[in-house]
Amino acid sequence: MSYKRISLLLSFLLAIIALRAASVVQESHLFAVNDGVALHLDIYRSDSASILPQPCLIFVFGGGFKEGKRDAPLYERYFHYFAKRGFAVASIDYRLGMKGEKAPGPLHYKPLRNAIHMAVEDLYAATVYLLEHAAELHIEPTLFVISGSSAGAITVLQADYMKQNNHLLAKKLPEPFRYAGVISFAGGIFSNEGLPSYKTPPAPTLFFHGTADRLVPYNKAGLFHLGMYGSSQLVKRFRERHYPFIFYSIEDVGHEVSEYPMQEYLPDIEKFIKEMVFDRRQWMTEIRHKDLLRQSDNSSTPASYYN
Repeated sequence: MSYKRISLLLSFLLAIIALRAASVVQESHLFAVNDGVALHLDIYRSDSASILPQPCLIFVFGGGFKEGKRDAPLYERYFHYFAKRGFAVASIDYRLGMKGEKAPGPLHYKPLRNAIHMAVEDLYAATVYLLEHAAELHIEPTLFVISGSSAGAITVLQADYMKQNNHLLAKKLPEPFRYAGVISFAGGIFSNEGLPSYKTPPAPTLFFHGTADRLVPYNKAGLFHLGMYGSSQLVKRFRERHYPFIFYSIEDVGHEVSEYPMQEYLPDIEKFIKEMVFDRRQWMTEIRHKDLLRQSDNSSTPASYYN
């Protein structure tokens, strides 16, 4: 190896070390006012970040579309981890369409469907804001990865699904724009057409889901062609059509998979972004993981959560 190449490699490694040792700064922006609700986003980035455009990791919080907040302490480690690795991390507000509503079911699904569409519309609005201000915010407009927990995971999966199927709501996004990746912590897609199909291929997707999840189904909850299709069902479609994905199927664990991967699987998430988004690997990977020491709480159901 030449002296010049060794010098460049050393400089790169030192820059990475300096970036990860740096502090994370946060700034807030008003990105929309929808139905009289002011919607803000927080951008987290390293205070040592260069002025070169950064990939953008958007996060949508969980809470059943009835509660939650973008800056909950639970998510801080996730935000800081990627901010220190050169990302602009944007955590967004959205309208809570299930606030005050009863538990969804086969005969009472419209409030949930409407809440999902509201959240997707707000995610699109945040995306448009970030695209329009990409230059001043030093964001790379071709590298938007959307991620979410629980209701937020449903939102990001639904948003990419609706974009790839030219849904009316997706017209809010610029036509050439596509999300570069999707990360779902215990999510699904609401469909009235059966197992979701894509007119154009979805973004590379990282799924986490617990097999014992009773709040957001691991498989499917609904009646006939109407219902929520969970990660295992979506992966069936991805595998059938050869869409790139990684699926962490967490055995005998419930809805807590919507949270703890953001603490315990950070290197795995980073690896997905590097290999599947940046390097565009065309892999289909299923990982079944069983933690013999983890005791799961499977008591949460839609009926107990909303009533």
